[in-house]
Amino acid sequence: MTLDTTTDTTDSTGTASPGTEVAAAAAHHHGYISDKDRYLTRMKRIEGQARGIAKMIDDEKYCIDILTQVSALTRALQGVATGLLDAHLKHCVLDAAKLGDDDAAIAKIQEATDAINRLVRS
Repeated sequence: MTLDTTTDTTDSTGTASPGTEVAAAAAHHHGYISDKDRYLTRMKRIEGQARGIAKMIDDEKYCIDILTQVSALTRALQGVATGLLDAHLKHCVLDAAKLGDDDAAIAKIQEATDAINRLVRS
């Protein structure tokens, strides 16, 4: 597999910036990277919970018991989501603000706001 280093990307105004994607990717690391293994472990546990719920349904277990497990799964996913949101705010938004680029900082804040709105609706 080869990496296309000539990929064009767009800035916050939608203007194409040739060849900047690789430089940006090399310069920016996501805030959750330091906790990547912890997130992967949590997601594997969540996968197991989901499989367990499916088995409960297949085995025709009592509906309230299934709902209890669905609630636990939902809380586990919310925990992952809030952790990722926290990392985004502390890393991505803060980095954009430190660069002094108001447009980039506002865009990162808007991303966080949109993510919060999606979490609240779910």
